[in-house]
Amino acid sequence: MSKIAFVFPGQGAQTVGMGRDFNDVPSCGALLDSASATTGLDMAKLCFDGPEETLSQTQNTQPALLTASAMALCAFRQKSKLKPDFVAGHSLGEFTAIYAAGGASFEDAVGLVRKRGLYMSQASGGAMAAVLGMEAAAIEAVCLEVGGVYPANYNGDAQTVVAGGKDALEKALPVFQARGAKRVVRLNVSAAFHSPFMGTAAEKLSADLDATTFHPLSAGLVNNVDARVATSPTDVREGLKRQVTGAVRWTDVMRVLLENGVRTVIEFGPGKTLTGMFRRADKTLALHNVEDATSLEKTMGAL
Repeated sequence: MSKIAFVFPGQGAQTVGMGRDFNDVPSCGALLDSASATTGLDMAKLCFDGPEETLSQTQNTQPALLTASAMALCAFRQKSKLKPDFVAGHSLGEFTAIYAAGGASFEDAVGLVRKRGLYMSQASGGAMAAVLGMEAAAIEAVCLEVGGVYPANYNGDAQTVVAGGKDALEKALPVFQARGAKRVVRLNVSAAFHSPFMGTAAEKLSADLDATTFHPLSAGLVNNVDARVATSPTDVREGLKRQVTGAVRWTDVMRVLLENGVRTVIEFGPGKTLTGMFRRADKTLALHNVEDATSLEKTMGAL
């Protein structure tokens, strides 16, 4: 019997206006008030009005995106009793996935990603780039050869994001191109996320995670750092700790979901980044997204 996965996007998916359509849906708008009280941010203003420059700051993006994705999930649950067999999230989206499967309260999840964003923004230094059209193994070989550069996001055969010191990355970029990359694009970020450069952020977040109560999940979480199915609080917590300095292995996450029988994927939150990756991985999947009233109705009509 085919399985269902709920997936949640990470940083980069945020858009000004996200969540607005769900503000008046019973209990969904209340998530904004809860997020504001927990983080100290005016979450409604941040999500609905931005401005984009403020919304795109890591310490703001992470709690805002989790909140908007949770609102989309809330609106879906008002109309559907459908439950996932598996959940997954890209980078900070893993926190949303854990919340969606009952592994953490909304207040704990949004509070953790607010701290996570602050810690990551404080660990400045380094840079990132997307390497397009080059096999992951070849990218890994260049990283080892140059040194100080690390794969940070395995997003599919079409794209791998690398992170590292600015000088090392500058040295690596022409090597990627010489070895066959179709394009190399520098990313507009302030630090080398998902790499050893996030060591201090990982240490700080680890203490916060240890102080947080996690619960057994109602659906299997395929985590980022090693693409294994986790359901126990201990496995969930440890995966989140290692994720800060470890690569997001989204290609493997998708593979594990498909190997476990997933044929329907619903993405909650702004954009269709993750469903786009699934489409490239397997064009026979049933793919849906919920980001506003229009996409919600379309998804409900298709299910």
